[in-house]
Amino acid sequence: MKPAIVIPSYWASGVKLGTPGGVQCYDHAIPIDEEKPSLDACLASLEQVLGLKEATVIILVVAPTTVEERAVHRVKDIVDKYPWLPRVVIVDSFKAMVINSILAPELPADIGEPISLRGYGAIRNIGLICCCATGCDAAIFLDDDEVVLDEDFLANAVYGFGQVDRSGMPIMAKSGYFLDRRNSALADRRNVKFYDRYWAKRAGFNEWMTQALAGPRISRSPYLCGGCHALHAGAFTRVAFDPWITRGEDEDYLINLRFYGIDVWFDNRWRVRHLPPRQTDTAARFLQDVYRWTYERRKIEVCNSNIDLQKVSPSDLMPYPGPWISPELPGRARKTAFWRSVMTPEHADYRKIFNGGLKAAEAYAEENCMRYLSLQSCWRSVTTLAWLNGEIENILEGDGMLNASVASRMAARPANVGLADVSAPGASAPGDGAARGGDGEAAGLDGKTDGHGIPINRGGVMPH
Repeated sequence: MKPAIVIPSYWASGVKLGTPGGVQCYDHAIPIDEEKPSLDACLASLEQVLGLKEATVIILVVAPTTVEERAVHRVKDIVDKYPWLPRVVIVDSFKAMVINSILAPELPADIGEPISLRGYGAIRNIGLICCCATGCDAAIFLDDDEVVLDEDFLANAVYGFGQVDRSGMPIMAKSGYFLDRRNSALADRRNVKFYDRYWAKRAGFNEWMTQALAGPRISRSPYLCGGCHALHAGAFTRVAFDPWITRGEDEDYLINLRFYGIDVWFDNRWRVRHLPPRQTDTAARFLQDVYRWTYERRKIEVCNSNIDLQKVSPSDLMPYPGPWISPELPGRARKTAFWRSVMTPEHADYRKIFNGGLKAAEAYAEENCMRYLSLQSCWRSVTTLAWLNGEIENILEGDGMLNASVASRMAARPANVGLADVSAPGASAPGDGAARGGDGEAAGLDGKTDGHGIPINRGGVMPH
């Protein structure tokens, strides 16, 4: 296989990035002036990995306009520290914008930004598009606050791909797991407060994880680890991430895969270490989770009513995350918001959530619950175009915002204008002023696929 290691990297003026109550809010970011950014340790840990030279590293730079140019340069400087790295592709908002202009004809006009550097799901999607454009048939996601522990990281990531389960279905999606600073794969249950009992997921997660670690190496999984999972092209060219999920995009992706008959498999020998910064803004994360699970439940209702999709129920995802998509969710959210408004220092924020945030989450879910199926209706044609369009790869190889004039144009765009609303400056590839090959024409496409549903050209060769 030809693997890509996809690393989203979040940068901001401080540790916070975005405003809660929508998709453009992230758990944490690397401060732009950080002396030892976590991405540095992440990339350094790849040196031990066997077979790395055959891989492509794709770094997705997510940053507000005010610091994006600096963030792109900082990422480039970190990459340059490690000359042993294989091919590295750095994706910034300019490259994302130009790629979107190429893919736009395949997308519904009112779809928004489902493939972009805005929102967890959309960021994952542009990573998948980059995999298609660079001819990589395995997408391996790693977070920028994680380090690789084993030299067999790549071998473990794709272990089992190509095999079939007892029902004859190929294994196309895998999850590993992470160890925390305590060297534990289990959620820390120390100091759990009484007022968190309605919102505590740790017991259910630990129950499942304990069983999975003690079981066979590969087992069917109700959980997809965000910073350690691998997708075969047979899965990611068929199923998109959901751009309207506010967080938990990877667990949501597991549910999306199940709608289309694809299971995630857990590998208890594939692991990384997770080293996130300490979190203090718990109210913001709680609100994002309320939006997340409220939206998830409504989307499942919509998809379960579609006769072409497989049904998903809470009982399918026990002991975690089943309870979070059950009818009990709204009551648990209200009780948690109330008790935290009384018992925590962030009482004012929780009071706002109790008084208005819960209803806002329901409105958000109702407004957006149909949009994922709209994206899915065209996802196969989008990924096929990305496989076959050589211009996208040229764009990815260009300088992008490392070019001062490009960075200046991007910085000048209004803050409230999305990438989809800004036309690409000319038809040139970023950084060199002229497109290097590729006319955007899907030459050779005849609708044929390989055994896993991957598009092939008339010569029967995987597009690249």
